[in-house]
Amino acid sequence: MVTSDQRRRQLAREKYERQQRRREDARRRTRRLTLAITSAVAVVAVIGGATYLATSGNDDKDKKDKTDAAASQSPSAEASPSPTEEAKPEPAMKIDKKATYTMSLKTSQGDIAFTMDASKTPHTTNSFKSLADKKFFDGTKCHRLTTENIYVLQCGDPKGDGTGGPGYTIPDENLTALGKAGADGSVTYPAGTVAMANTGQEHTGGSQFFLVYKDSKLPPTYTPFGTMDAKSLKAVQAVGKAGVDGGGPDGAPKKAVNISKLTVDKK
Repeated sequence: MVTSDQRRRQLAREKYERQQRRREDARRRTRRLTLAITSAVAVVAVIGGATYLATSGNDDKDKKDKTDAAASQSPSAEASPSPTEEAKPEPAMKIDKKATYTMSLKTSQGDIAFTMDASKTPHTTNSFKSLADKKFFDGTKCHRLTTENIYVLQCGDPKGDGTGGPGYTIPDENLTALGKAGADGSVTYPAGTVAMANTGQEHTGGSQFFLVYKDSKLPPTYTPFGTMDAKSLKAVQAVGKAGVDGGGPDGAPKKAVNISKLTVDKK
């Protein structure tokens, strides 16, 4: 007779296997898109437009960096359960789906705040409210800054290395809010946008999110769920202007952004 513990472990293994299959499918799709876009960029470069992609000597890698802005340097931006680890359920829905909420971050580089419309992103808003109430983000840092091709500051990882998460995932939401993708497969995420990071697969958001401090072109696969106020955007832009620690276009911000407290409150 199968015990309840054995059944849970079996379900966890099956979920892990499904996640691995989805990851591999996503990687194949990304490679195909990368090859197509890289070929187009090469043609433009010959005509006379010297760009970062055309001059880097590693077109495939650089294009992947551009189109996978919110993800970690590794294929996964969020931790997934191991085959023997039972995945946690998404938090029970407790927010008012018709309300607007404010997420406020007290950081070492100033206060950052943005609004969330629960009617458009109920699962995302509910998850952040649940995590904030448990002080999940207090004492964490914004671990990644990107300053070339796309312009984002990424936060929300309890491990601080791009691999951490809450142990569960939430569905993608509001993906059509920024319009239809262009010929290059991307849309513009305007400066001030706050969106979810993911593994590059559907419905793999966890706790990591990114703050767009300058208009950035990305595939419309990252849930846009918030908008920073003017003061907050200015604070993030100052972090972006200071650049990446040690130089380069991607890595830990030179101006460390440590989050002492993060709250989510109904307006």
